[in-house]
Amino acid sequence: MLVSTCVALVACACGPDEAKEDTGAKPPQPSASPRADEPSATPSARTEEPSAEPTGDQPVPRTEEGAIQRYEQYLHALGREDIDTVCEVAGPAAKKAQDQGLGPCTSTYAAVFQMISPAQKEALKTAKVDPQGVAVRTPAKIDMPVEAVRSSASFSENDLGSYTLEYLESNWYITD
Repeated sequence: MLVSTCVALVACACGPDEAKEDTGAKPPQPSASPRADEPSATPSARTEEPSAEPTGDQPVPRTEEGAIQRYEQYLHALGREDIDTVCEVAGPAAKKAQDQGLGPCTSTYAAVFQMISPAQKEALKTAKVDPQGVAVRTPAKIDMPVEAVRSSASFSENDLGSYTLEYLESNWYITD
């Protein structure tokens, strides 16, 4: 229960505005893209296949699939202890928690990481969401119950919790 509460509260500490400031300060660093003076054989390859990595300023689809991909990005980041991605995706919820006195996203999630077992962290790195278990409230608000998370470890409301994602500023964010 404590982990779920901390996760929910932490999810409120970092807003999407804070995340944009962070990502804006660090320009993307493509590892294998062609140099500007070389023509690219596949100029649209990056947009054709969705990435599990942070999207930065690129809009993501306002679809159930887009929300699922974003939530899986959060789950994988949680398993890797990738605080930047976790706080970016969970920004609005983390901000609410901070306003309630829990502390900033980065310090709260640092505590949450310590509460997740090594086996659960490993399972989160490859966790998937079963679309059959997702509840679409509106086109811009989707519930992700813990029961929809498929992984090699079991999770309960006390371990992981259920979340609501909302489409804000051209991306999906955990808001509750």
